[in-house]
Amino acid sequence: MSKFTFYERISRAFRDNPQLSRVLIVSTISGGGLVAFSSASPFPVAHADSPAHGSPKKKVVVLGTGWAATSFLKNLKSSSYEVEVVSPRNYFAFTPLLPSVTNGTVDARSIVEPIRNIVNKRGPRCEFREAECYKIDAAKKKVYCKSTQVSNLGGKEEFSIDYDYLIIAVGARSNTFNTPGVEENCHFLKEVEDAQRIRRNVIDCFERASLPSVSDDEKRRILHFVVVGGGPTGVEFAAELHDFAIEDLAELYPSVKDLVKITLLEAGDHILNMFDKRITAFAEEKFQRDNIHVKTGSMVVKVSEKDISTKERSTGQTVSLPYGMVVWSTGIGTRPFVMEFMKQMGQTNRRVLATDEWLRVEGSDSIYAVGDCATINQRKVMEDIAVIFDKADKSKSGKLNITDAKEVVTDICERYPQVELYLKKKKMKNIVDLLKNAQGDGRKHLDIEVFKSALGEVDSQMKNLPATAQVAAQQGQYLADCFNRMEECEKNPEGPLRFRGSGRHRFHPFRYKHFGQFAPLGGEQAAAQLPGDWVSIGRSTQWLWYSVYASKQVSWRTRFLVVTDWGKRFIFGRDSSGI
Repeated sequence: MSKFTFYERISRAFRDNPQLSRVLIVSTISGGGLVAFSSASPFPVAHADSPAHGSPKKKVVVLGTGWAATSFLKNLKSSSYEVEVVSPRNYFAFTPLLPSVTNGTVDARSIVEPIRNIVNKRGPRCEFREAECYKIDAAKKKVYCKSTQVSNLGGKEEFSIDYDYLIIAVGARSNTFNTPGVEENCHFLKEVEDAQRIRRNVIDCFERASLPSVSDDEKRRILHFVVVGGGPTGVEFAAELHDFAIEDLAELYPSVKDLVKITLLEAGDHILNMFDKRITAFAEEKFQRDNIHVKTGSMVVKVSEKDISTKERSTGQTVSLPYGMVVWSTGIGTRPFVMEFMKQMGQTNRRVLATDEWLRVEGSDSIYAVGDCATINQRKVMEDIAVIFDKADKSKSGKLNITDAKEVVTDICERYPQVELYLKKKKMKNIVDLLKNAQGDGRKHLDIEVFKSALGEVDSQMKNLPATAQVAAQQGQYLADCFNRMEECEKNPEGPLRFRGSGRHRFHPFRYKHFGQFAPLGGEQAAAQLPGDWVSIGRSTQWLWYSVYASKQVSWRTRFLVVTDWGKRFIFGRDSSGI
């Protein structure tokens, strides 16, 4: 048989049986080698990104690219999952620096990182879809999405995605409290686009006020900037706007610099009421020196095109203030499709999605919610007091001594974070001291009633976690750690309690660790409230703020750009162009 006849038979065999094309064939002919191969294989091959034993990968769908979602994606290491990310924006934004974007201290592009740069550098491979979710079907395990771009047919492309696990991390929207005129006439500060619009509007106000045909009264109205909300974002924006107007725009618009007015409206008694009283007092005094008008006890009731109406708590009267621009920075609200999903899950009476301590949506075993769109529904100690007592009472005598109670002390402190807060308030070292106090000198044992009285006030210390980037980032990291260890852990059903050795839950519940918070106050001064009740105020705190915010950037690229922007501002001032 000639060499060509053999080749012809081999070719015919490959055509008639495509499976042979997947097999490596080595044949030695006339002292030469023929190697026919394909990258495919008919045998199961364990790739680096394939789960063990050829089992199919679990599909994880992540909604959002904010702090919680990005933290989850950065820390997910296991290759046992197929990950798909859906978000209307294809980047992560460092939102704490949005107030700096509104006045040109930092460029908008310096605080964003394309999400594909983040998800493809580490962990399992992820697919990203630039679209927004408009419906979740928990029964069918599907999410329904539509693209953010308009197609050639004039509409938006719609599609659905199946999932095994769903992570809802879509954040929240600004809460208008149904105040008339807010949606139509106010600016919000939640997204990068919001900061860019505010920046352009500030410049436009100065340009319009500089026109010779505008009256003095109209100039005063145009240059009256109102900030609603005395929280960290509202205070920081007011301080940044003041610095921008005084340090940069005053030189460029000398004819109107004396007409600029900034008013900060707060419905409560003080601004920054979540901070230490020393910080609140310093901020209010500094704003008074800077001629930033702080009006506390003022609740906005209506916003028209040129006036904002407030009801003064002290007098009960309604006051109307003419304005040129209003920035609304008070409260967060739930996104519409999340509200529909809450109805589906029977959570109609809640403000945001309720999860358990493992960040799993109540009523589902495969849907998790993290960040501003959810809150942890902490269990009360008194709800489980009988189970706790029964667990400690091994002899089933109905009485405990302190030694018996020590068996469950660690688990109580881990399961119920309000216990730690209560002990701190009472200046006790641990829960054993609390039980000893309840036991008294005359008692040798604790019965159920004494046990209840000892822990009866603990639940009064329950607090919801703040809606901050710090909380969201820690939740994303915690959830990624759980997913990384999911296969290693035994698949036991989660119970209401986790006691040592009982195996009723695979993971420790989520615990938030507070690392402090900052409040930039303008004029290169800032305030910080750090763990251990340490309060720092002044210029040195501002430099600490610079170092912390630079270190927290999501990449070396954004870190370099932000530091460069700060340096340019010190040398050249802020950019005042209208772009």
